[in-house]
Amino acid sequence: MNKANTATMGPLIEGYFSYLDKVGRKTPRTIVDVRCTLRRAIARLERLCPGVELWHLKLEDYLHWLEAERQGGCTESSLAKYLSHVRGLLEYAWRSGRAERNVLDGFSLQHTIRRVLPKSLNLDEAERLVQATTVPGPTARRDRLIILLLYGCGLRTNELCALDVAHVNRERCELVVLKAKGDRPRAIPIPEALYTELLAYLLEHGKRGPLFRTSTRKRRLQASDVCEVVTAAATRAGLRAGVTPRTLRHSFATHLMDRGVDLAIIASLMGHRSPQETGVYLHVLPERPQAAVRSLPIGVNAGIKSPKVPTENSPELGPREADSKGEMSR
Repeated sequence: MNKANTATMGPLIEGYFSYLDKVGRKTPRTIVDVRCTLRRAIARLERLCPGVELWHLKLEDYLHWLEAERQGGCTESSLAKYLSHVRGLLEYAWRSGRAERNVLDGFSLQHTIRRVLPKSLNLDEAERLVQATTVPGPTARRDRLIILLLYGCGLRTNELCALDVAHVNRERCELVVLKAKGDRPRAIPIPEALYTELLAYLLEHGKRGPLFRTSTRKRRLQASDVCEVVTAAATRAGLRAGVTPRTLRHSFATHLMDRGVDLAIIASLMGHRSPQETGVYLHVLPERPQAAVRSLPIGVNAGIKSPKVPTENSPELGPREADSKGEMSR
């Protein structure tokens, strides 16, 4: 790890990092990312407002900083990330009594960001990819299981690499993901056909240690190794360029959504913090929200009668209303 990314910054900021680690339970990679953002922000804002701590700056100062970053070619998504990281520090400083208020509280750039739909395979492409894994070779079974677990269980790449043999729950036919993003472990049911192949694989690869190892040095598989496996299979299947392990995870959620699986269930299987994160997969059927509304039992055929407009001869119209209507007509 780069020493510049871990160098000590200041008591309050280091306390914030400790808070993210112990209380927020953020991953080391996330904390390094926040550290890089704060270091970048301090360097830029020091030129704009020399000698002023981040938690003592005004909103206008941050607006100038964001504009300077934008002029420097920073993307909208990166700006939103930087803003989120700095806002978190200011919130910590305010709650610690070091600042009068968080000037970035409620300020967001999310409305300016165009949502990028997750890339996924259609059912035909997914079937071709699975079929492309049936090739001979010393690592053929391992590589096939990698594809099947990414697509059949919706695993993240790092989650797949961190799996041990002991994480396969044979009594419940589940995969236990302990090293998950955001420290949110979960259990994922293993499809029956996939579970059969997984058991056959386990018979050949011992009872302990990493589930997937390299063929030469027998070390735990890394993310780059998994990407190579997916890329090779996608090439054999004749799929478009750019198919990655994340594409298979997105395909898992997309195809479940397309089959009408409840959003909360998909969120649980994906390891999302809330169904709101999973809502992005509604793109698989853009008309689904409208179709859901149209399915409500509203209308004449559903037994809910439309209100009638009373007329002069209607029995619903009382004598007083009829007289007043007659006077109006005259």
